[in-house]
Parts: sequence; C-alpha cells; structure tokens
Amino acid sequence: MTIDLNSANAALRDASAAEVVRWALSLGKPTIATTSMGRNAAVMLHLVSQVDASVPTVWIDTGYNLRDTYVVAERLIRDLALDMRVYSPLMTSERRNAIMGGIPTVDEEERHRDFTRQVKLEPFARALDDLKPEIWLTGIRREETEHRKTLDIVSMDDRGIIKVAPIFSWSETDVDAYMAHYQLPTCRHYFDPTKVHDGRECGLHTAA
Repeated sequence: MTIDLNSANAALRDASAAEVVRWALSLGKPTIATTSMGRNAAVMLHLVSQVDASVPTVWIDTGYNLRDTYVVAERLIRDLALDMRVYSPLMTSERRNAIMGGIPTVDEEERHRDFTRQVKLEPFARALDDLKPEIWLTGIRREETEHRKTLDIVSMDDRGIIKVAPIFSWSETDVDAYMAHYQLPTCRHYFDPTKVHDGRECGLHTAA
C-alpha cells in the first residue's frame, strides 16, 4: 500500500488519538496493533478497543516478563475483550540463559543483537507472516528514544508496513492523565530484556 506520508501527517497533526485510530482503520487494509504489556500499555489497548476491539493485538511475550506483567495483562485482555495474539520465542528463557550465559549487557552488541532476534524479532516475524498486516497501530511516542524523534504519526516501516502512532506526540503527563481518567491498571513492575538501558530500542521499530 502506498500513501502520501506528508499529507497524512499534516491532516492528522491536530487529531485526537482516537481519531488517528479511526483514520487508520478507515483505510480498509489488514491492520494489527502491538503491545509490550509495559507500564502504560493499557492506554493503547484501551484506545484501540474503544474504536474496534476486533483488531488483532500482537503481544511478543519474551519469556522474561515479571508476574505483575502477566496479572495486569490478563485483566486487560478480559476487561477490554481484546483479540490478543501472543507470540513467544521458540526457546525457553531458562534454556537460552544456560546457552548464552544470561541476558547480554550493554557492551555486548553482537550477543545483544542475537538475543533480540531470538526473543523479539523472530516471534514478531511469525506474527507478520500469519496476519500479513499493511497497517500497524503502535504506542510509540516521540519523546521516548532518539530514533523515534525521527518518525511521525504516520511513517513507513522498513518492512513496508504503514506504522500509525496515535499517541506519538503525547507526553508522560498525557499518558498518566489518560490512565487516571479511565482508571486503567498499570504494570508497575515491567522488565524488557532487550532494552538493556533506558532510551534503547527493543528492535521491533528498527529492524528491516
């Protein structure tokens, strides 16, 4: 699918997050949403569910999530009646830890790339192969990483998928306010093993 990104972003610049979701779905193309089930994942899950809860939502469960993540995830899946599609790595975390010697540290770039491929990129590739989306609703925000500052509300992923970010311009304060207004549960104890440190990409948004 081709789209004029400049025109789309100009048209959506002042739109609400819900209006951006509706715009994406109005394109009439196969669409997915994704979630990390992180601290404020409920925002995007709620936004999409309020417009169309039948949109498949992909969750890459790395196998390294904490108990709090699973408790909150099950509550959100139940309460929002989500069409959740869970994809997990082919190898268990315990087996990988034994083979790789644990989660790579910040200075182990090659091991980190291989680790990220195993726990995030390969499961996501399977999800894309199964669902074949042309539109990808994502909860990324401009202020989160340096890479995301180079994107916009609507961008083209390196895989050729149109990536739509309804809360792209939101601040942390905006996110907290939305969570409080709708009394959404937050995952207070969340761990992403692919991040290694704050501000690093998990891999899904930078992989080709």
